[in-house]
Amino acid sequence: MVASALGFTVMTTLIKYLGDDYPAALQTFYRQVAGFIVLLPVILQRRRAAFATTRPGILIFRASAGTLGMILSFYAFQKMPLADANALSFTRTLWLVPLAAFVVRETVGPMRIGAALVGFVGVLVMIRPGAGGEFAVGLPALAMLAASFLFALTITGMKVMTRDHSPMVLLVWSATLGLVFALPGALFVWRWPAPMDLALLSAMGVVGTITQGCYIKGMSIGDAAAMAPIDYIRLVFAAVIGFALFNDVPGVWTLVGAAIVVASTLFITWREHRQAQAAKRLGDEA
Repeated sequence: MVASALGFTVMTTLIKYLGDDYPAALQTFYRQVAGFIVLLPVILQRRRAAFATTRPGILIFRASAGTLGMILSFYAFQKMPLADANALSFTRTLWLVPLAAFVVRETVGPMRIGAALVGFVGVLVMIRPGAGGEFAVGLPALAMLAASFLFALTITGMKVMTRDHSPMVLLVWSATLGLVFALPGALFVWRWPAPMDLALLSAMGVVGTITQGCYIKGMSIGDAAAMAPIDYIRLVFAAVIGFALFNDVPGVWTLVGAAIVVASTLFITWREHRQAQAAKRLGDEA
């Protein structure tokens, strides 16, 4: 999970650095190409086993939602300070609460609902009305909120699929379909990269694939309540790198709002962990 947080920060740094010359849709395509190439040896070795599934519909939905979410998040990382964009990206945990109720049909108690509402108050703090009555919120912030919702959909699907699918199968499907779904958007803004840019775009794709693999592996073998807080280390990484490379300084309201969002999402994770433990104990006793 620490490797995932660091890799994610490196990837978003490259996204921002290349953003002036390569639109988000094109960056997404190159990232998916590099990720597919990384997994190609596994695909060639395992062949049909690499795509073994009984529920292709969920995998197709995850890939389409993930690709669109990636384009929107890349746009936000290009246009916003890294720390601000990372702070808003944490709202994906908050979106999981209504998704659990309406999609997975879980029973969501008042504590989880209250924590989610508090978390969204933190979002409002970050995108507060600014001086002169103008809202700080803009298209990049809205894009990141929409991306977080789409990523929450993919996480919901991942929770279902990891019960009987290996992390590698999920990665192979995500990389393959992601490449297919990213191509149409890239064609509208196509340009051939310079050699150095191609190297950086390839590095972004490789790091992004490793990051995704580390995250899936960490969540699958570790305790969710212990793993989730580690992911917030990337907020620190993003603030340091953003200041060092782009002279981005997180504002006070961004830090306050981020603290509220992180606290509420940690509470939700802890609450879900306690409920899972209680359900397991009841199952063992039965």
